[in-house]
Amino acid sequence: MDTTKFTPRKLLVPGVILSILIVLATLPLTGVSPYTFFTMGLTIMYVILAVSWAMFSGPTGYMSLAPAAFVGIGIYVMARLRDVLPLGAIILAAVLCSFIIALLVGLVTLRLKGIYFAIFTFGFVVFLGNFIRYYEFHILGTRGRLIEPVSNETFYYIMLGIAAATLLTAYLIRRSRLGLAMQSIGGNEEAAAHMGVNTTMVKVLTFAISAVFMGAAGATLATRIIYTEPMTAFSVLYSFTPVLMAVFGGMGQIYGPVVGAIIFSYLQHYLSGRFPQYYMLSFGIILILFILYLPGGLAGLIPQLRDRLRGPISKLLKGGKAEQHANT
Repeated sequence: MDTTKFTPRKLLVPGVILSILIVLATLPLTGVSPYTFFTMGLTIMYVILAVSWAMFSGPTGYMSLAPAAFVGIGIYVMARLRDVLPLGAIILAAVLCSFIIALLVGLVTLRLKGIYFAIFTFGFVVFLGNFIRYYEFHILGTRGRLIEPVSNETFYYIMLGIAAATLLTAYLIRRSRLGLAMQSIGGNEEAAAHMGVNTTMVKVLTFAISAVFMGAAGATLATRIIYTEPMTAFSVLYSFTPVLMAVFGGMGQIYGPVVGAIIFSYLQHYLSGRFPQYYMLSFGIILILFILYLPGGLAGLIPQLRDRLRGPISKLLKGGKAEQHANT
């Protein structure tokens, strides 16, 4: 058995994330307001979407723009079944629908590469939104749906539970043979196939697993937006925002998309409140600067800082040892 697999250093990040989740779970004891529960629940939702997107696109290098499709599927599963099934059963139904549809879409699209895959996944989002819009208006004779809401606290705790499951899954995949196979695909897919990796199966399975958490987040989100219609349920913002968050935080480490989603959400809220007329412009400038000068994201700062500090610290330690020898 490999005893070096779980060293204290390797367990540091999951330990920190687990500690944060425990603190967040005990948040009601501090007496926060219902609005705080709602805003924090939305932030956690973006953490789920960013980590789920990075789970597949990060190691493989395939730029998926499909998150909005699975968020919308989750929203509409909740809208159709809210009066029929319990809340937990509806979220499981959204998970199952997202997984099956992602498998089917993955089998068709994951033979495409590069910009063609990105265009197809984006087109899939647009197609689903317009198809449901047509079906509702011309077949059912309705437009939009009302959804029975839940409390802000319930919304928050469900999102927190989904986030914990998402992070655990991302961590386990990263350290599994499946994660190694995905990294080999990102490095050189042709070489990975020649080495015996079933590249299509690996890509399709991981794509479907990542869709599971997007669908669960969408179903939970539906319980707070109360009213939905296709163009808002399948909004392209749910596709582009997780990508920007993951790039902003950095995809090299599991905590990168988490940090990116949290800071991105705060910046979004701050800039839209302080500079509503120039919000998108200022936000775009910040993102361009990050992409130009920090391509590894915020997570990429840690190795840079470590390398810069390693030299002075080594010199300091050597100087201390030399002084100690001189005194002896």
